[in-house]
Amino acid sequence: MPNWVRLIAANECVVGRGRFVEAAGHELAVFRLEHPPQVVVIRNSCPHAGGNLAAGAVNGTCVTCPWHHWEFDLVSGVCTLSDSARLTRFESRERDGFIEALLPESGEGRHNVTDMAE
Repeated sequence: MPNWVRLIAANECVVGRGRFVEAAGHELAVFRLEHPPQVVVIRNSCPHAGGNLAAGAVNGTCVTCPWHHWEFDLVSGVCTLSDSARLTRFESRERDGFIEALLPESGEGRHNVTDMAE
């Protein structure tokens, strides 16, 4: 069963940079977007080749994987090069000055952005 997990203080997540966080057995990347204003939490592994997305360049709502330069829209989770490559996104919120994510227990299935939208 998924649980809300506190990740980092909200003021540690700034627009334009990803933050790597390890929590509840998950390696995550946390991003703050300006337009639309929101926090996005994803699995910190590029679906193409496993690159560190938290270290990727952020431009608007997109992050570029530092390994092979695949670009992903953080809002939709879709790769700009291939509709079949998608990020794993987790529901997130800001609460009491912290960013939290709804994470499955280690070993449970992961949330995909398309599953949460439907």
